[in-house]
Amino acid sequence: MADTQKRRAENVSGSWFVRESCINCDAVRQVAPQLITEVNGKSAFIRQPVTEEERRLARQALLACPVGAIGVTGEKLDVTNLYPEALAPGVSYCGFNSPKSFGANAFFVQRAGGGNCLIDSPRFAMPLVRQLEALGGLQDIFLTHRDHPAESDRYAAHFGARVWIHQADCDAAPWATHIIAGTEPQELVPGLLAIPLPGHTQGSVSFLLDGMYLFSGDSLYWSRARQDLSAFRRQCWYDWRLQADSLERLAREHTFTWVLAGHGDRRQLASEEMHARTLALSERMRRDDDFWRITTNDLEVAW
Repeated sequence: MADTQKRRAENVSGSWFVRESCINCDAVRQVAPQLITEVNGKSAFIRQPVTEEERRLARQALLACPVGAIGVTGEKLDVTNLYPEALAPGVSYCGFNSPKSFGANAFFVQRAGGGNCLIDSPRFAMPLVRQLEALGGLQDIFLTHRDHPAESDRYAAHFGARVWIHQADCDAAPWATHIIAGTEPQELVPGLLAIPLPGHTQGSVSFLLDGMYLFSGDSLYWSRARQDLSAFRRQCWYDWRLQADSLERLAREHTFTWVLAGHGDRRQLASEEMHARTLALSERMRRDDDFWRITTNDLEVAW
C-alpha cells in the first residue's frame, strides 16, 4: 500500500490517489482518463472508481505506473490477469511501463503459428512474464529508438528472443542481436515492416504490422488535448525538420489505421483520415518552428 502522507492534495477524497512521486508520464491517464487527469503538472484522481469497470481501470493504472505513484487504502486488490490488455486481434498493450523509458508504452503482438514479439519494452515484471509465457513466449523484440530499450535485455535473456534496433541508435542496446540499417523500409519478419523515421532520434524506426498497426515510437502520437496527431517538438533529440520529412514520406508511401505510440495516446481511424492527418502534421511542423505545445516538468505534454 502506498504512503498516504505522500498523497497529492489535488486528488479528490477517497481510497484511490496519486502520490507526489508522479513523473507526469501520462501512462495512467491513458489507462483511466475518466478517473485520472493532469492537475498542476502531475496526475491526480479527479473521480473515485465506482463501477466494477472503473475499479478494473484503477487497478490497471496502478500496475501501469512506472514509479508506483498510484496508491489505494482500505481495499484488497486482485491484480492478476490485467495485462497484456487486448486492443485489437493479436495486438495488446503490455502495461507495466518502465521508469527506464520515462514510462513509455510497450506492445505485445501474438502471431498465429508463433513469432510473438514485443514492440519496445515494459519493465520486467513476473506477472507479465508469466502471461507472455502462457501466450507462447517471444521470438523478437523490436525497439523503436534509443530511448525505449528499458529491460529488453532481461526479456531477451528469459525468452531467448532476438532484439532489433537501428544502427544509428544501437549503442543504446548493446545486447541487440540484429541491426536495421539505412533509410529504406524492410520486412523483418512476415507481415512486419520496419520504416526508418529519422528525426526524433537519428535511428528512430516505426514498425508497421499487417498494413494496419503503426507502432510509432516517439515520432508521432494521438493528442487528447488537440484531438489530432501530434509530435514532441521539445523532445526532438536529432532533427525536427527531418522528422517532418520522415512523416510526410510515411504518409505518402504507407497506409495504416492505428497509431500505437510510445509516449502519447493511441488511436484508430480510417486509413484515409490517418493519411490526411499525418500529412497535415508534417506541414504544421515545417510551418511553425516553435510548433504548438504545452510544457510541464521535463516532458512536453500535448496529451
